[in-house]
Amino acid sequence: MNSDSAALEASPRAVMRLALPALPVLAAEPLYLLYDFAVVGRLGGLALAGLAVGGLILAQVTTQLTFLTYGTTARAARHHGAGDRPAAVREGIQATWLAIVAGTVVVALTYLLARPVLGVLTGDSDIAAAAASWLYIAIFGAPLILIAMAGNGWLRGIHDTMRPLRFVLAGLVTSAVLCPALVYGLAGFPELGLPGSALANVIGQSVTAMFFVAALASERRRAPAATSVRPDARVIRAQAVLGRDLILRSLAFQACFLSAAAVAARFGAAAVGAHQAVLHLWNLVALTLDSLAIAAQAIIGALLGSGLRAAATAGAWRIMRWSIGFAVALAALFAGGAAVIPGILTTDVAVLGHMREIWWFFVLMIPIAGVVFALDGVLLGSGDAAFLRTATLLAALVGFLPLIWLSLLAGWGLPGIWSGLAAFIVLRAGAVVWRTRSAKWALVGAERRAA
Repeated sequence: MNSDSAALEASPRAVMRLALPALPVLAAEPLYLLYDFAVVGRLGGLALAGLAVGGLILAQVTTQLTFLTYGTTARAARHHGAGDRPAAVREGIQATWLAIVAGTVVVALTYLLARPVLGVLTGDSDIAAAAASWLYIAIFGAPLILIAMAGNGWLRGIHDTMRPLRFVLAGLVTSAVLCPALVYGLAGFPELGLPGSALANVIGQSVTAMFFVAALASERRRAPAATSVRPDARVIRAQAVLGRDLILRSLAFQACFLSAAAVAARFGAAAVGAHQAVLHLWNLVALTLDSLAIAAQAIIGALLGSGLRAAATAGAWRIMRWSIGFAVALAALFAGGAAVIPGILTTDVAVLGHMREIWWFFVLMIPIAGVVFALDGVLLGSGDAAFLRTATLLAALVGFLPLIWLSLLAGWGLPGIWSGLAAFIVLRAGAVVWRTRSAKWALVGAERRAA
């Protein structure tokens, strides 16, 4: 056992050491999306709607495979807690193989299915065409995004959140410089319009992926016998078992958010643009809160890998309290900026009007999210993915989806859609609090120590 190390990792300083570098990593992508939104927003409402719908499909397709991050973190952290770093790195190598294969399949399926899917989602041929012009380029970033997910997973598992910070920022800075240049034809670049945004994304994602692959190569050189680069069916199968529940959980998210986008599109280009703009802010808040959840996942996994269940339970509640305090501060920030922040994202009057309709739903949901994301991290760190799968599916079926489709039938507009999102968050909060109080998650983690 690595109990001394694990005890140290449960300290407040250790939590912050993991959470603080993870925070800009998690926030960087949503911030870049908002920046991308602002760049494209100057092209008009149609381009904005095309980016919103195309970006939603890319995000939903890639986040469907989040087990490459979260499942890999949980497994690598348990090896780290047991003092077996080569085994933790091996998880990263096998997750990277999965990322390459899955990403290639995603590209192929997108080219086969994108047009009919876009037609169903938008109900508008002009919006669908704009979205396709962006998506057919941006989708080549899918394998690169998945490689970065796997890299984040194993590095978080060994309690290294500094290298992912450097790698992700390098790629996003590249994209941020190229995006306006390619969209508007600045500094000698061709003026590509909306497709220029997609091309800038892919180039930046290539930079990040190369850094993560180089990190694996560096770790392998330290212990080549223990970390073969060949696919290992045993490890991949074990990752797939954990990934199965996380994929089903992601399917629930996908069904909800794609349904929300489809209903919003029926209310017009301005409505779907406003919905996606506020959703980008929601994703920014959620992933920012997830920085503490990442610390929870890595620390809980290591503690359970060392057999320290009582310390894991105490750490779970401590991180939840910190997360709630952080969430309240974020809610106050967005409440105070209600008159200013929307105008930073777009100058379209119709889009701004729709954003005002749903702003306070967004603000009031943030403190509840502080509970949800912290305890999600605890349960993921223990490997309790089966419970999270069931809880998320039930919350979607009972809360989110009924209100979304009622919004379409009754003409409730964006407030109806965001009422569904609020119900989804409240139900998930109740479920994860109940599960954490039961302590069954710690038993699940203990059973997985040798896995």
